[in-house]
Amino acid sequence: MLVNVKINNMEFQEDSSLTILQVAKKHGIRIPNLCYMMKEEVDLEHKPASCRVCVVEVKGRRNLVPACSTNVANGMEIYTHSERVRRERRTIVELLLSDHPHDCLTCGKCGNCELQDLSVELGIKKLYITGPMSQENVDVDEGSLRRNASKCILCGKCIAICDHVQSVGAISATNRGFGTKISLPHDCVNCGQCVQVCPTGALQQIDDTRTLEKILADPTKYAIVNTAPAVRVSLGEEFGMAPGTNVTGKMITALRMMGFKKVFDTNFAADLTIMEETTEFVSRLKSGKNLPLITSCCPGWISFVETQFPELLNLPSTCKSPQEMFGAIAKTYFAQKAGIDPKDMVVASLMPCIAKKQELKREEGMFDGMHGTDFAMSAKCVAKLMRRCGIDDLANLPDGQFDDPLGASTGAADIFGNSGGVMEAVVRTASLWMTGQVPKAVEYHGVFGAHNTREAYVSLGDDVKLHLCVVSGLANARKVLEDVKAGRVHYDAIEIMACPEGCINGGGQPINKLYEQKDVIAMRKEGLRNIDRNKAIRVSCENPQIKTLYADFLGEPNSEVAHKLLHTHYSNKQQTFEEETND
Repeated sequence: MLVNVKINNMEFQEDSSLTILQVAKKHGIRIPNLCYMMKEEVDLEHKPASCRVCVVEVKGRRNLVPACSTNVANGMEIYTHSERVRRERRTIVELLLSDHPHDCLTCGKCGNCELQDLSVELGIKKLYITGPMSQENVDVDEGSLRRNASKCILCGKCIAICDHVQSVGAISATNRGFGTKISLPHDCVNCGQCVQVCPTGALQQIDDTRTLEKILADPTKYAIVNTAPAVRVSLGEEFGMAPGTNVTGKMITALRMMGFKKVFDTNFAADLTIMEETTEFVSRLKSGKNLPLITSCCPGWISFVETQFPELLNLPSTCKSPQEMFGAIAKTYFAQKAGIDPKDMVVASLMPCIAKKQELKREEGMFDGMHGTDFAMSAKCVAKLMRRCGIDDLANLPDGQFDDPLGASTGAADIFGNSGGVMEAVVRTASLWMTGQVPKAVEYHGVFGAHNTREAYVSLGDDVKLHLCVVSGLANARKVLEDVKAGRVHYDAIEIMACPEGCINGGGQPINKLYEQKDVIAMRKEGLRNIDRNKAIRVSCENPQIKTLYADFLGEPNSEVAHKLLHTHYSNKQQTFEEETND
């Protein structure tokens, strides 16, 4: 029902199902808040009305009301920034700050903290309210995450995203009243979505940049880096550029300026992944065993299946992720060609994901007693490191080129960063191998009523018709896997990415305050699509450097050497956790 309302003396006609906050936002009126969260791309609205920062004055009402949970009504007159409202907001924020650690200058969230921004906005220069400081001002490492309970304001955003978007349930509130705490149990998959929504420094990614600084300055170390596809359309945001801007060449130059001996492309390893994974897929199709094949590029998804669906561990592809494949090739093939002892080589990766940090610790991915990749840096962290090296104007740097022989890539690798990209890359190569032709595009349609779960039928010649599924967000993945387990659906292959919309929305990506998140995601997706469209070669098996790698070193896809370096296995982590608990 349409109702007439006034906000700050401006008249509007709006639907009564909308809240004051939604109506104000629609008309360009910003009401500050800390606990409210709207994620339209995953159909999540979190409005606990717990922080009370969004209170507004409604004429005729004695008390101020929370804008995030109060619907508009006919004849309502609202004042969002009256003196009474501003005074109340200052008091609320001062209460939050009264037992909050005052270590802003050394906090990793400094400059990107919503509580800090709100304090500045409200003009808080001195605290008139004091309380007992939390005794838990200690950083605790949880896999790829760093948690500090003393900085938590109990907004509940992390719980909401972990429960409703990821269905992992790794975060929960314990105790009651003033003793309430947010805890992280054992089954976290390190996707980092909680870090992205945390308004303070309570949840952060682990930052290895200081260690990497020392390595780059060490003349005895040969440091190289490779860059993931999703980062090249997001890194520019940290330097004021629009989401989706392709900064590949400028990023290469910046990384060289920082001291890396070689700058390679993770996309080279993405093409390599497709060679191995497509070979495995075709083999499974012919045998009719271990179908559907499920892609294995996402370490958050792999942690999820190992802890939540161990009975399906025969389905994920045995291929390592591009990050892990790159490290293995760098410390064998490239080290031999360059005449470098692998023990002196440090391999870093620039990733959109913080689960990649946890992936580096997997014993299953080791070869010859060592890990291939040593450091996984997120886009946010590498931007900090660039600034420390005097790089602040990324847009005006000259464009560099990736180094050989691990720098050439195809358009198929670029789209890895988008949900559905890995599957489309597999289909391109499989189709070329089986029919001699490449389909123009894979057309998906939504299932389960969500655009983050889609399926497609693709014909490879007259004899093979594939039923494919693409899923992003672990709650959606859970639905698909339950259906696969129960035999309600029959797919030939499934792509699963832990983060909604894929790596472009990864837990290590920049948090862009200038755009709506749904717009940021759409612009990054289109940026990767444009890179793919403009590539001369768009099928992984046609990458000339990949052909040389197989001819000179690997032999053929799924060879003995390839299997040793490029493939892995999975473990029942649910069983391991239960055994540790019983002990």
